[in-house]
Amino acid sequence: MEFDEVIKGRRSIRGYLKKPVPKALVREVLEIAMRAPTSLNTQPWNFYVVAGEVLDRIRKGNVERNLAGVPHSREFRMGPGYEGVHRERQVGIAKQLFAAMGIAREDKAGRLQQFAHNGDFFGAPAALFCFVDRQMGPPQWSDLGMFLQTFMLLATDRGLATCAQEYWSVRHGAIRSFVGAPENEMLFCGVSLGHADPAAPVNSLQAKRLPVEEFTRFV
Repeated sequence: MEFDEVIKGRRSIRGYLKKPVPKALVREVLEIAMRAPTSLNTQPWNFYVVAGEVLDRIRKGNVERNLAGVPHSREFRMGPGYEGVHRERQVGIAKQLFAAMGIAREDKAGRLQQFAHNGDFFGAPAALFCFVDRQMGPPQWSDLGMFLQTFMLLATDRGLATCAQEYWSVRHGAIRSFVGAPENEMLFCGVSLGHADPAAPVNSLQAKRLPVEEFTRFV
C-alpha cells in the first residue's frame, strides 16, 4: 500500500473474522515495529501475543470476573475526567459508534452489551498485551504509544486489523497470571488483532478528525 493509504486506512476494528493470524506474520510486524522511536533507546516495552486456547480462557475468565462483580483496578494513575471540547469529542465518537450499529441512545442494555465485547476482543483470533517496565513513567509510556502506532500501521499494510484497548489495564492481575508476566512489568493495554469482518456494521465507522486550522499554529 502507499504510505498515505496505510495511515488513512487504519482504524479501530470491532468485528473480526474467525480466520487465524499466522505467528510468523505477527513476529515480522513486531520485528519491524521495533524501529519505533524510544527515548535513549530504553525500549521499555514487553509484549505477549496470545491466541487459541489461552485466549479462549482469558475470554471465559473475564466473563466470570464480570459476573462475580470483581472490582476494576489499574496499576497507573488516571487523570481527571475529560472536560470541555475533549468531553464533547468523547461523547461524539460514542454517538458515531452506536449509530453505526443501530443502537438507540435510550437503549442502555444495547450499549452495555456492546461495551462488554471489549472483554472478548470483539471476536479477534489473536491479542497483544503490552506491558511497560514498572520503573518507567509517563515519558516512556509515550514510547509505547509510538510503538503501538507503528505496529498498527504495519499490521494495516499487511491486511490485518487492530483495536488498541486500554480496557485491559483494569484486569492486570488476571492477565499477568495467564501470560506469566513478572511483577516488575505493568500492564498498559491490550490490542485485538485479526482480519476485519466486512459484514460487521461497526467496522464502517471512521472517526471524524479536526481540520489542521483548528489544532495548528504556524508561527
